[in-house]
Amino acid sequence: MKKSIAVAIATVSMSLSLAGTGGASDNQKHGGDILYAKPVKSVLFSHKIHVEQKGLTCDMCHAGTFEMQALKAQENPDFTMETLAQGKYCGACHNGTMAFSSNSRCASCHSGVKGSTVAQGHQHGE
Repeated sequence: MKKSIAVAIATVSMSLSLAGTGGASDNQKHGGDILYAKPVKSVLFSHKIHVEQKGLTCDMCHAGTFEMQALKAQENPDFTMETLAQGKYCGACHNGTMAFSSNSRCASCHSGVKGSTVAQGHQHGE
């Protein structure tokens, strides 16, 4: 019984640390989805879109821009839209040249913005 509880706790802990919204195989395949809650709520980052659909590699972001630990960036006081617009964090690529600018197309990242479609394929309000 104690072993079953320990395994269950370890499984839940591992799932939470991955911060994924997809299944375990999705998380292993591309890193899962990350839901940021700071500095504003409901920003969904999809590894699937960036890795599988856009063809980016892990080291493009995780060699310096982001740590591997999910949600670590949102603990930094400079994780703001202003610093993104200045080319830090997501703004390193979302600069209007490599990808759409981080200070445009708000609904592409911020779910809950009127008219947005979140990465999971649901319309706002569903």
